[in-house]
Parts: sequence; C-alpha cells; structure tokens
Amino acid sequence: MSVMKITAANFRSEVLESKVPVLLDFWAGWCGPCKMLAPIIDEIAYERSDIKVGKINVDKEALLAAQFNIVSIPTVIVVKNGEIAGKSVGYVPKEKLLSLL
Repeated sequence: MSVMKITAANFRSEVLESKVPVLLDFWAGWCGPCKMLAPIIDEIAYERSDIKVGKINVDKEALLAAQFNIVSIPTVIVVKNGEIAGKSVGYVPKEKLLSLL
C-alpha cells in the first residue's frame, strides 16, 4: 500500500474512522530528519498491508498538527480505533516505529 496524504478534508474518514491502525508521519519539506525518515515510512507502507500509513505536512495542515500538539518534527503517531496508541518524536529506526504498532 502506498503512503496517503492526510488533510483536514480526509482526516475523519481515513484516520478516525479507519478499521485498521493508522501510522501518521507529521513532517515538513524543510526538515532534515523528516527527509531521513521518509524512506522508512515508505518501506513500512509497502510492507504492511494490515495498516494505513499517512503523511501530514505540518506547514499545510497546521490545525491537524495543533490538534495533536506537535511541537517537534518528525513526529509519528499511531491511531487505533480513533485514539492515539503510540507516539515517537525525532528520527528513529524502523524497529522503533514498528514497535508502536
């Protein structure tokens, strides 16, 4: 499965109402660690068909970032059944992200 672009318009249907866990990557184009994490996020999306993987650009979706109290990026949040089930801040190895699921 490919990485989805999550926006305020599709957030409810794709994240809150999702029947499977959703791994959300809060990022920005100017963020070096975000660029380092991006290939790992892509790998997880490709390898795991049992979850959704989405990216939220904090510059374009400031309200979503504020809703999740994002103060540092990259931040990865796992949402299960509409609730936050795990969170990681900064660049971390793939295994750490998978452990959130």
